Amino acid sequence: MKQTFGKNERLCSHRVIGRLFKRGSSEVHTFYLFPFRVLYIYDPQAPPLPQVLFSVSKKQFKKAVDRNLIRRRCKESYRLNKESLLTFSTESRPSYIAFLYLAKEITSYDVIETAMKQTLKRLEKLPPAIQKNQSNS
Repeated sequence: MKQTFGKNERLCSHRVIGRLFKRGSSEVHTFYLFPFRVLYIYDPQAPPLPQVLFSVSKKQFKKAVDRNLIRRRCKESYRLNKESLLTFSTESRPSYIAFLYLAKEITSYDVIETAMKQTLKRLEKLPPAIQKNQSNS
């Protein structure tokens, strides 16, 4: 499998992004795993590949250079480790995922990569009850 991160894997739809960040929505699931907060949605009508969004706070990192560095590190770690997420069927994996970077300082690539691996493993091992509820909706 090619380890690419193409346009079809990036979450660009304003409507879907709005759904992800809607407060109090029952379809959005979330968990924290330092340095990320992960938001995800199951959608049966979604494209075959999960679409992903990476966000770094402008309030924490004033310089765009710093935000871009963190975002690049996150994208690279996702690109290299996403194949474990793609092995599952489309019904059992999230359709849309947002990774919010929460750390107060710029962390090394090694820390980001280990956190990304743990995050993807956790996304694989979601409780079946959540998956069944979302697929029936």
